[in-house]
Amino acid sequence: MGFIKEFKEFAVKGNVMDMAVGVIIGGAFGKIVTSLVNDILMPLIGIVTGGIDFTGLKATIGEANITYGQFIQNVIDFIIVAFCIFLMLKAINKLNRKKEEPAAPEAPKGPTQEELLAEIRDLLKQK
Repeated sequence: MGFIKEFKEFAVKGNVMDMAVGVIIGGAFGKIVTSLVNDILMPLIGIVTGGIDFTGLKATIGEANITYGQFIQNVIDFIIVAFCIFLMLKAINKLNRKKEEPAAPEAPKGPTQEELLAEIRDLLKQK
């Protein structure tokens, strides 16, 4: 099998395509959550904390500036992204469970024709 043909088979497999779609959607979702954090939540948190802008927080040790405010911003961003993904997975799992549940339990089945004939045979033998 040629290298190009082998690569083509690999690239068009369903799993690779699904993963590519997931990465693209994940990137777009990350931008949405980052905007939510930066543009909506952090200003509200700043109001609650007395107008502190986390991204501007820093400490100077010698000549080095340590911007721990940006770290706090990234931690909050991560927590929100993780929580959103958790909620999405929880909803997807709930939908999948509903699909797997049977609509109604089946009625108990009666004896098969072979079982009835065997029972009749046994009753005739007893007489």
